[in-house]
Amino acid sequence: MTPLQRALVLVGPMGAGKSSVGRRVAKGLGVGFFDTDVAIVRAHGPIPELFRARGEAHFRALERAAVRDGLATNGVVALGGGAVLDADTRADLAPHDVVLLTVEPRVVASRLRDTTRPLLQGRDPIAEWTRISEERAPLYAEVADATFDTSHGPLSAVADAIVAWARSRR
Repeated sequence: MTPLQRALVLVGPMGAGKSSVGRRVAKGLGVGFFDTDVAIVRAHGPIPELFRARGEAHFRALERAAVRDGLATNGVVALGGGAVLDADTRADLAPHDVVLLTVEPRVVASRLRDTTRPLLQGRDPIAEWTRISEERAPLYAEVADATFDTSHGPLSAVADAIVAWARSRR
């Protein structure tokens, strides 16, 4: 696999398809794929347990380190939905190609069914997802170079469109 000149980073709310689309985009571009949430789980254990045992601040510090590691790969990098909350992460994204994946609440409802995501526990998951997504929307917009919606059609079509967009920027 040949690394890109810079990473292609996927950001967006929980359930937007960053991991699923990211794997397809990496394959389409012939580069590696790095998922910050997967990296955290491999190194530190399940995210819900990290939230319970150590708190969100500790998780965000681990996430920040995972983002740095992912960007260094110059492949496709899927960030956790809250990674953009960190100002240093937002600054680090500037030299990279950043794609915002969006999804409609009615679609994400089926994707988050039976979720174990810590920020959605003990609440109405869709109402909480909507609140969090709206709160983070300006940060996603700040870092994004392009936006693709994953609400309609197969995710493979979204991935193909991102691959075409990325190739046009190289």
